[in-house]
Amino acid sequence: MGLALASLVLGGVSTAVSAYGQWKAGSAEAKAGEAAQNAAKKQADLTDYNAAVMRLQASDALERGELEANRYRQQIRQVVGETRVNFAAAGVDVGYGSAVDVQADAAYLGELDALTVKTNAAREAWGFEIQAEDLTREAQITREEGANMAEAGRQRRTASRYGAIGTVASGTTSLLATRYGFNRRGRD
Repeated sequence: MGLALASLVLGGVSTAVSAYGQWKAGSAEAKAGEAAQNAAKKQADLTDYNAAVMRLQASDALERGELEANRYRQQIRQVVGETRVNFAAAGVDVGYGSAVDVQADAAYLGELDALTVKTNAAREAWGFEIQAEDLTREAQITREEGANMAEAGRQRRTASRYGAIGTVASGTTSLLATRYGFNRRGRD
């Protein structure tokens, strides 16, 4: 009887240890999922920050383009003014004929160049905006992946807990069968 009791006790301990291991493994899975979610959130926050930087760069590009265009326009006004002075010094009527055409052409071409500067700045800004949008979407996807990892960890924890309960039930059934002789064939 002592050997049978020792066998029952060892069987019970083995069942309990196995069930406890399954329970703890499930808890570890849930913690790992939460840690992955936290890491994904931090990565997404960094990606959002980078998107904000891109938006600032876009705004800066537009401002720089506007300033450069205005600076260029000022230079053209100076060139037109110098042209007028040179014409006047040569005795040419600056308000009539070819002198007016030369001034108008210089102003027109200067304005085209200023608009080109602004257009190039707008293109640069657009590129930054596209990068910012891509980063914003990347951050959103990263957060969703983190949430999915946390949920998967919780599901693995639940499955492990069901497994632990099944191990206890199976072990208990086995111990009862051993102790009380269930499933013995050939009983008289």
